[in-house]
Amino acid sequence: MTQSFHRIVEQQIQKALAEGKLQGLQGEGEPLPDRAGEAFTDIATAVAARIMAEAGVLPEEFKFKKLLDAARESYQKADSEEARQAAMALIANLDQSYNIAVEARRRFMRP
Repeated sequence: MTQSFHRIVEQQIQKALAEGKLQGLQGEGEPLPDRAGEAFTDIATAVAARIMAEAGVLPEEFKFKKLLDAARESYQKADSEEARQAAMALIANLDQSYNIAVEARRRFMRP
């Protein structure tokens, strides 16, 4: 962003603060949520995901990502070769499903 835009934004924030418009907002006084993962996604996707998450709705790819993370953790904790093979098969299936869901979203969002 340009410096003039930053200056305008800062002026608007200071004006809202002076008028008390930023008091009593949801989350006031709490730390900002960790959104480090959004740094690598485009802004439209990040905003859409946040809106859906706040509404309690998760895209299919997010569900697969959570399941994939859990499967990888179970692979790390597996105590036998049989358990590791089963976890690895689950990881492969979930990884494929995750990639299909991501590609479907990208194709849907493409102009």
